Amino acid sequence: MWKRALLCVLYLSFASSPLLAEEESGQGTEKIKNDYQYFQLEPDIITNYIKPGKRIGFVRITVELMVKSKSNYAVINEHEPLIRDKIISILGQQTEAIVKSVTERDGIRQRCLDEVNELLYVETGKKPLEDLLFTKYLYQ
Repeated sequence: MWKRALLCVLYLSFASSPLLAEEESGQGTEKIKNDYQYFQLEPDIITNYIKPGKRIGFVRITVELMVKSKSNYAVINEHEPLIRDKIISILGQQTEAIVKSVTERDGIRQRCLDEVNELLYVETGKKPLEDLLFTKYLYQ
């Protein structure tokens, strides 16, 4: 029984120590807290890409947007149609070789991140995205 009590005391002391360190290192009553959140664009983005010949190629992706605060999450939520349109236009400009290349996929992702942040900077005066992830990436 005393072992459980000792474990509880140790757990509480270790669990509360980061909170104490945060309060001590904060400036006055103002604390900066990183509150990372993910915003999933729904439904998945499905669009065509450039493919030689008369065949149509398409890509389907699930996009997760990582933001650092609730205020940035609100910006993403408010401007979701612009974000979706920008990503669709970037994907539509890609060739079949680029879409199907694993190494080029990260280049597409990085371009989407940079251009969406620039678009949102023009609209809101801040770059709210920390990262942009493709959690599903299917092509044909």
